[in-house]
Amino acid sequence: MLVAGFPAGSFQTNCYVLAPEEGGQCVVIDPGQDAVEPLQELLARHRLTPVAVLLTHGHLDHTWSVCPVCDGNDVPAYLHPLDREMLVDPLKGMGPQMKAMIGGMEFHEPKEVRPMNDGTVLDLGGIKLIVDHTPGHTPGSVVLRATVDTDEGPTQLLLTGDTLFAGSIGRTDLPGGDHESILVSLREKILTLDDATLVLPGHGPTTTIGRERASNPYLAGLHPPRKGM
Repeated sequence: MLVAGFPAGSFQTNCYVLAPEEGGQCVVIDPGQDAVEPLQELLARHRLTPVAVLLTHGHLDHTWSVCPVCDGNDVPAYLHPLDREMLVDPLKGMGPQMKAMIGGMEFHEPKEVRPMNDGTVLDLGGIKLIVDHTPGHTPGSVVLRATVDTDEGPTQLLLTGDTLFAGSIGRTDLPGGDHESILVSLREKILTLDDATLVLPGHGPTTTIGRERASNPYLAGLHPPRKGM
């Protein structure tokens, strides 16, 4: 599998591209502010054609460029329904501090928006992704799981959006955030995964579940539920 990405815009939001190989179809994850040009360059370099855009949640720093990317390539966007309203009204998720940045800008939905719910299995462009609903940072936050083949054997890949970072977790003080919910999401949906799982977060460097389990201070005292419970 080809996994590529870049930090976009003033928020340095990680935009990712996943494809089975170069020269074929791909999925785009979280095209944020000023993501269109670097994304076009990445797609051209690897000779890739998008078939869908997946949004880990509805915050503007992850969705800013979703309309030009989706409508420019005639592909759908996938988003959890609880965050959909933020596509047209980003202040519902970011609060009044964003007013100065976006001014009188208007935001719109792409032509086609499809739902991603807990347990949804997406098979797009030869990439299979499992959706886990992880509310807390926003009501509709999700993480995306994929299995990739490496020289050491199959490895699980986890795109965590703003639910989990290297050394931190997503903030919960914005509208729609809930600290207790994100702790439940981390405990029941993320810490149940194997330590070798590679984590691609929405901001910052990659990490692994094992590394975060051992050293992330925000996960201290969180333990996954026992099997069978």
